[in-house]
Amino acid sequence: MSNSPQGSSVVAAPQGNTPGGTAGKTFFGHPRMLANLFSVEMWERFSFYGMQVIMLYYLYFSVSEGGLGLNEAAATGVMGAYGGMVYLFAILGGFLGDRVLGPERTLFYSAIGIMLGHIALALVPGVPGVVIGLVLVAIGSGCLKTNASVLVGSLYDQKDPRRDGGFTIFYMGVNLGALIGPLLTDWLRVTYGFHVGFGLAAVGMALGLIQYSLTRKRLPESVHHLSDPLSPQQKKKALFIAVGIVIVVALLVIFKLITPSNLATWVMSLVALFAIVLFALLITSKKTSAEEHSRIISFIPMFFGNMVFFALFQQQFTVLAIYSESRLNWNIGGIQFPEGWFQAINPAFILIFGAVFTALWTKLGDRQPTTPRKFGIALVLIGVAFLIFLTQAGNTNVNILWMVLILLLATLGELCLSPVGMSLVSRLAPNAHRVLMMALYFCSVSLGTVLAGWMAQFYSLETEVSYFTTMGLIAIVTGVIIFALNKWIVKKMVGIR
Repeated sequence: MSNSPQGSSVVAAPQGNTPGGTAGKTFFGHPRMLANLFSVEMWERFSFYGMQVIMLYYLYFSVSEGGLGLNEAAATGVMGAYGGMVYLFAILGGFLGDRVLGPERTLFYSAIGIMLGHIALALVPGVPGVVIGLVLVAIGSGCLKTNASVLVGSLYDQKDPRRDGGFTIFYMGVNLGALIGPLLTDWLRVTYGFHVGFGLAAVGMALGLIQYSLTRKRLPESVHHLSDPLSPQQKKKALFIAVGIVIVVALLVIFKLITPSNLATWVMSLVALFAIVLFALLITSKKTSAEEHSRIISFIPMFFGNMVFFALFQQQFTVLAIYSESRLNWNIGGIQFPEGWFQAINPAFILIFGAVFTALWTKLGDRQPTTPRKFGIALVLIGVAFLIFLTQAGNTNVNILWMVLILLLATLGELCLSPVGMSLVSRLAPNAHRVLMMALYFCSVSLGTVLAGWMAQFYSLETEVSYFTTMGLIAIVTGVIIFALNKWIVKKMVGIR
């Protein structure tokens, strides 16, 4: 059965001399268009992680230290909710990419929104700057994420053995930006203050936008096509709904029904609702074939596994950030390093091991582990990583090498799950709803990210033993369950491993 969507060539399988084919010049053996998307995502992640690494500290540091003075629980809740909203807006990105603008134009306008958000954080002081900046960055990053991943997936045939390797190369671009951004912005934060750090994030995104503006014409015309365009009446209805949502949220904030302390709960509930709706729409759609229906069902356990993984992994921006600031000894060789630099450890490992995993999956070909088994391995690895925290329980002067070891295991798990997960979803997606299926994937990441902020309220020096034990065991048990379900999941995937 053909996997080309009707009425659109956005995700048509590339063959022969098309951009995704094997003929002509390549980018490390992959389609040349991958280099363009690699670069755009690198600069977007530079700005995104550069801002995020200092935002938590900005929220809970005292006013005398240049911060806003929120308590730690509220600050981590805000960060979790913000991270969750980034992935929630992936649904908006899916809608715009599928039915309004097309993936390429959605990505371009999203990048502009991200840049404006960072400018607001740099120039507008206090809470107003945080609200304006985080909302713009969340919308822009969410919309960009969905469509960038879809464009990468469009470069490969569903059965192309380079597919997972291509997503891993793309993921290395993400982490190159994620490595450099935190190092520079946190150094500027320590040296010149928070707003200068936010300003550098704005500059990084501006560079990415300029680069993309100069190269976007090299993409084929097909990336502007819509798989299921809205009619003029439907566009008016969608606009009316969007305005209504904005008004409702504004009223909830004005009447203090949404506050920093309960924001994570609101976002978590909303994302869970959207995930249920998306699953229902995809399964019941008349454009979903019986084969595609089976593939969507196979994604349900993977959805929950992905959620659990990111509930631990995204604690880099909540619990682990607090742990670094309050517990790690950053005086190395007589030099005091910024505490936010720990967030450069993970992307550094990605850059070191990403190429290894790319080569490994490519060399193994059909002999590589199935995707469910990769997910199971990832969950066990990050579970073990959290259990390692128990070796330093009660220690208030922890050697940085312990964090390096923990993040090494978490990174190896990430490489088994995150780029592979995006690749999997691009193959499982129904022909008529490819971008929405990617949005569903990001819903699982969103739920995990919100949980990473919400669960931080239960962490403290006194509760760390029970906290890290619970986190680690939940991940390990989930991984074992998915590993055990491998045969059933692969069968439901209908020809996809």
